[in-house]
Amino acid sequence: MAIEVNNESGLEIDVAAVHDIARYALSRMRIHPLSELSVIAIDEEAMEALHIQWMDLPGPTDVMSFPMDELRPPAKDEEEPVKGLLGDIVLCPQVAKTQGAAAPTGHSMDDELQLLTVHGVLHLLGYDHEVPDERAEMFGLQKAIVDGWRAEAGLSGPSPAPTIT
Repeated sequence: MAIEVNNESGLEIDVAAVHDIARYALSRMRIHPLSELSVIAIDEEAMEALHIQWMDLPGPTDVMSFPMDELRPPAKDEEEPVKGLLGDIVLCPQVAKTQGAAAPTGHSMDDELQLLTVHGVLHLLGYDHEVPDERAEMFGLQKAIVDGWRAEAGLSGPSPAPTIT
């Protein structure tokens, strides 16, 4: 996978972990290994501008996804994945820091950014959480991916509980 992670947020983030969990998520979802993804972390002002421009909602948000080629995971194991440009995931570490601290598990900003990265990947792949059935599917996949990555990385403790509503 060609995954580019840029931090323009002004806060120190674990760029390597964001890159690694994005790669893990794409692999778990059977996305073509030559596909491309961009992840950028930006400050609250820049995120608020995007949130207003694209969602017509005030204030900064935690994560936004901008799909390019609208790639989808192969429907069956024997299907070959299609390669292409997945798109962009935009993260806001300041919002992630606040959300992580307020979460029931009280996790770190980096834990929250990892969760948000997987959330963004799933949105790029066409998953959504607007209706209960879709929410259950997306959040189930999100938990399985984060748990799998944490186990593979040798991280202890529970995975962060979703703070995304």
